[in-house]
Amino acid sequence: MAPPPPTPVAPPKKLTLYTNHLSPNGLKVSIYLEELKAADPTAFEYDLHRIDLQKGENKEPSFIAMNPNGRIPVLVDHSRDDFAIFESAAILLYLEQNYDTKKRFSFDAQKQPKDYSSMLQWIFFAHAGLGPMQSQAHFFRHYSPEDVPYAKKRYHDETKRLYRVLDIALTDRDWLVGPGRGRFTIADANALPWIRLHTRAGIETLNAWPNLQSWYARIIERPAIKDAIQSVALT
Repeated sequence: MAPPPPTPVAPPKKLTLYTNHLSPNGLKVSIYLEELKAADPTAFEYDLHRIDLQKGENKEPSFIAMNPNGRIPVLVDHSRDDFAIFESAAILLYLEQNYDTKKRFSFDAQKQPKDYSSMLQWIFFAHAGLGPMQSQAHFFRHYSPEDVPYAKKRYHDETKRLYRVLDIALTDRDWLVGPGRGRFTIADANALPWIRLHTRAGIETLNAWPNLQSWYARIIERPAIKDAIQSVALT
């Protein structure tokens, strides 16, 4: 009797994402990866590796070799000599340049320069403003070893101000960037993880920002975003 044929071995995936279920910055990247996967499931796959922050896995030499800053997320592109990319906005732009060649969730910088620039502006707005301010609001509300009323109020108020900026930008629009009412792009994916955690920053509802509230209700129902949230969840 002839021996059974060998079990097929799946080819290694091109990309590995190192992240954690608690990371808003990691979720940004998971969202983009899942959107790309949903857009072309036969051509796009990736591996997800959860980093245990409580065990300090992000400080181990193997992780520091990928990101000297010891922070998540990190994306490794195995098709390019295991090239490692850190900083969530840099990862989004790397994926946009190398894996979203049809610009499904972006714009062509040469053919649509204004839309592309607007997208970058909102990415950097969240990366340099919304994320850091809301992170501090979260920290002083939940983790600070001492109660610092000034810091709690300062970062809470600044987070609300930035929500107002987004609310203004979303007036008569469905999405942050694009002609007409806009279309979903990585600018939206980049902002969502922070808005999703508004209660952790002491903002109980989004009622004060109706345009932002409508945007949130719209974006959170995207199937790929639900998949991204589930992909990093602890089981």
